[in-house]
Amino acid sequence: MEDVKNNAGQSLGIAALITAIVTFVLSVIPCVGLIAIIPGIIAIVLASVGLSQAAKNDSPRGLLIAGLIIAILASLISVSQVFVAGKIAQKADKWPMDIQNIIDDVQDNVIKDIEDANISIKVESNGETVEINTSTNRNDLEQKLEDLESGKAPDNDTLQKEK
Repeated sequence: MEDVKNNAGQSLGIAALITAIVTFVLSVIPCVGLIAIIPGIIAIVLASVGLSQAAKNDSPRGLLIAGLIIAILASLISVSQVFVAGKIAQKADKWPMDIQNIIDDVQDNVIKDIEDANISIKVESNGETVEINTSTNRNDLEQKLEDLESGKAPDNDTLQKEK
């Protein structure tokens, strides 16, 4: 007589393996991996039922074991994303303040650099040169304004006085 191989549980093994592979692909995608828990549980159940049927009939168990292992690993990866998302959510309340502090520091540095800026413009044309120097330093500007209000003309004034 011929030995007839019993393939009990093999269709469940194929279904479990395919579902486990889909679960694994979903579980490694950030943010989507959380929903991979559902097909992971389905794959584990399919593989377990298939293993119990294969054990009763002494059938091959390779596909079933592969599906079970991949499903368990993918489910663990999916569950780990819950913890990662929880840690991110826990730390997220501090990030806006940190970002705001950095923006404030950069803004203060830019304003300070602008306040202390010196501007020099030099134009040359046909042998004539016109040079304008100014500063945005508040103290210098206040002193120049006081000098102009008191009638003191600067020594380097290039404007011609009317006769």
